[in-house]
Formats: sequence, structure tokens, C-alpha cells
Amino acid sequence: MKLSTLSLPLIAIMLASCQPKEIPTVYDRENTADNYPVIEMPGLQQLPEIATLPDPFAWADGSGRSTRFDDWARHRSEIIQQLYHYEIGEKPVVSRDSIEAFMDNDTLRVTVHNGGETLNLSATIKYPEGDGPFPAMIGVGFPYGSLPPQIFESRNIAGIAFNFTQVMSHTQKRGTEPINRIYPDMIQIGAYSAWPWGVSRIIDGLEIVGEQSRIDLKHLGITGCSFAGKMALFSGALDERIALTIAQEPGGGGVDAWRVSETLGNVETLGRTNYSWFLESMAQFAEENVSRLPIDHHQVAALIAPRALLVLGNTDFEWLADESNYVSSRAAREVWRTFGIEERMGFSIEGNHGHCQLPESQYPEVEAFVDRFMLDKPEIDTNITRADMFSEVDYMKWMPWAEK
Repeated sequence: MKLSTLSLPLIAIMLASCQPKEIPTVYDRENTADNYPVIEMPGLQQLPEIATLPDPFAWADGSGRSTRFDDWARHRSEIIQQLYHYEIGEKPVVSRDSIEAFMDNDTLRVTVHNGGETLNLSATIKYPEGDGPFPAMIGVGFPYGSLPPQIFESRNIAGIAFNFTQVMSHTQKRGTEPINRIYPDMIQIGAYSAWPWGVSRIIDGLEIVGEQSRIDLKHLGITGCSFAGKMALFSGALDERIALTIAQEPGGGGVDAWRVSETLGNVETLGRTNYSWFLESMAQFAEENVSRLPIDHHQVAALIAPRALLVLGNTDFEWLADESNYVSSRAAREVWRTFGIEERMGFSIEGNHGHCQLPESQYPEVEAFVDRFMLDKPEIDTNITRADMFSEVDYMKWMPWAEK
């Protein structure tokens, strides 16, 4: 049958509507999942026991599951609400009109006002030669965290040093920290709620000063190692303006799954972690109660999806529990794989190097993620899933919800 030429425009429209949507690599909002309904938070004894890693695609009310990307924002909302309630406390919400920012030579200065009190943040920016705008890596403590500066400097990527102590000390004393001054009714929150709040205010400051910063806000990354690796992970998970997160040797409370770590040896389990970093009430899920926690940290990592995440591990340190890191990374990557973008999440776990000292064998993997997601080089291969020591580990037994 011959089609009428009048129908061709209609056919073109129909075909266009059937094309898969391009999945964003970064967003221009801190949290695109902040408008979903509040979910119920059962107490410990009302929570079901989940022996394996919880299904990241299951709805919190038990009504089923969805693997559609269009539903991922709602999944993120539910996971974040549970993370706040059971693990870290709520990340304070800030209105833009309560923030001031300006550039002081190469230092960004940010002031946050609340309840008649103020909190001042400053972040030194290490610029490449030239006018910019430059992609920028936010490093915990140092401009590029614990990663080799030459990886970034050779690519004309700026480095922004995040001074976390301006928000909360390494081991907080509840009620006495800088953030407690402006939020005196939120002294229960853990550091992994407070520190990401600080990172987000630095990004707010960059947005406020605009072109004066000479920073390309569509190509921001964050990195840190050890406790700062966890900080980078939570910051990337809770701020969608970050295009690339590199979590270096984050250990327990980072990418490691609490449930898996409980089956290992002398490692950082939920009961052994530093509770200044979390809600003190999280201790109720220690040991045999860990299976009642409605989420686990493969879901924390997955909060970064569809943006980019690289997880780095070190098998030389038992406390880091990198078998748990491996299993959790595999489980988290299922989210990216389900959306057909698995190249945006990778992991590299190997030993024979010091803690927070990137070996040369891992340089190419970091460089690949930096090139692809900070420099917009889509031809770079970032399908990286390297963990030779754990090649015989049956990670699938932890994720019965995953497609075989």
C-alpha cells in the first residue's frame, strides 16, 4: 500500500517520539527528587528482615518495582529519605537568598545565613593557565584530594580544596560544631549529612559568582580518600550538579555494603564504624539487626546514577573490607546497566600500594573517567570492572533481583 505524502510528517513525529530519551550526565539542580511524597519509616521491629542486598528498583511501600528510568527520580527520593532517617540525618535545605558569595583573588568565599546566625566557608581554587572556564575537581582537603595532581593539571582542570572542618570536625562533638550554630535544632545529624551540605554550598557559591569563578559548572567532579572517600561518595549522591564522583578507598560506611561486611573478618561493620559520622540511632541495626536496615550502600552509590562514578579499592588493608566494596559495586552497577549506561560506573580494586596512594596501574582508569566525564570525550572506554582478587566471589547471591 502506498502511503500518502500527507502522512509523512505524522510518521516523522511518531518515530521521533519512539526514540529513547538521552539520559543526562549531570543536572543543574542539587536534588531533582525533592518533590515526591514523604514515605513511612517503620521502627526496627516493624521492618522486615532482608538477608540479601535490597532491590534498588523496589518501591518502599512494597507495592512492586519499576526499572523505568522515568521512575528513577522517585526511587532516589525514597532511598534518600530512608538514608536520612536511618543513617545520617537530614541534609539541611537552604534557600538561595540566604547565601552570599564572592571571589577574593583565587579564593571563593561563601556565607550562609540562618536564624540570625552565619557560617563562613572558603575554598581555594587552583587554576590552570588561561581564561577558562575550566572543568573543576573538588578535592577534600586538597585541590585534587589524594589523587595525583598531574592527572588534572596536565588536562587544564582546576582544583577546588574543600575544608570540611569549616562545617564539622573529623570527629564531631554534637552541638559544638560550626554547622550547629546555624542549625541548633539539628545537632543529631551525622558528618555524612553535614559535609555534603558544605560541598553543596560551595557549588551554590560558584553559581552565584558566575563567570567570575572561571569554572565550568557542567563539569564538576569530587574526590577524596578513606573517610574523605565516603565524604565524596555522599556528596556526589546528594548533589546532582556533580558530574563525576571518584570515591577512593572509602571502606565501611562508603560503598561497602553493611550486610556483606558483617560476614567478613576484622572490618568496619555497622557496629564498628565511627558514630560521629552517622546518626547515633543507627547503632540499633548492628550485628544481627543489619538485615532489618531497609537500604544498603549499593543504593547510596546508585544515587549517583545516571551521573558518573568510579570506585577505587585497596586489598592490602583488611579494615577496608574490599570484598564488600566489590559486591556492592557490582550491585550498584546494575542500576546503570539497567538504564543502558553501564560505562558511567566503574570500579578498580587492587593491592600492593599504600593507603590513599594511587598506584600507576590505576592511573589509566582514573584518566579515562576524567577524560570522558570532565572533558567530554565520549570515545574513551570507561567499561572498567577490575577486581582480580575477587574473581571467584559469588556476588550474584547477594542480588537475586538482578537480571542474569
